[in-house]
Amino acid sequence: QVHLIESGGGLVQAGGSLRLSCAASGRTLSSYVMGWFRQAPGKERESVASIRWSDGVPDYVDSVKGRFTISRDIAKNTVYLQMNSLKPEDTAVYYCAAGPLRGWPLRGDWHYNYWGQGTQVTVSP
Repeated sequence: QVHLIESGGGLVQAGGSLRLSCAASGRTLSSYVMGWFRQAPGKERESVASIRWSDGVPDYVDSVKGRFTISRDIAKNTVYLQMNSLKPEDTAVYYCAAGPLRGWPLRGDWHYNYWGQGTQVTVSP
């Protein structure tokens, strides 16, 4: 079992930055992928970024490449999502997720079996 707790969401103006954190507890993550997903009102949940816990290799969807950075701190069992140059279309509830590393990249939410409660990110024009 993996327990995930997100933090760091909030309200920011377009062009601003936020850093999300996801603290994990429970089992070891060495064979896991950590992902960030988001869901805007009326839209499906979509992948944003993911990272292989064992070697730190990241993956990003095109809409956030060059603006978002995913990283992990092994000692703190925490994964981060640094979000820069935020746009109103980035507004969504952001979720942290963990799943076993079975292939790469893993962008479908069905690959992940542990989820955090979500944190709201709102970007004003």
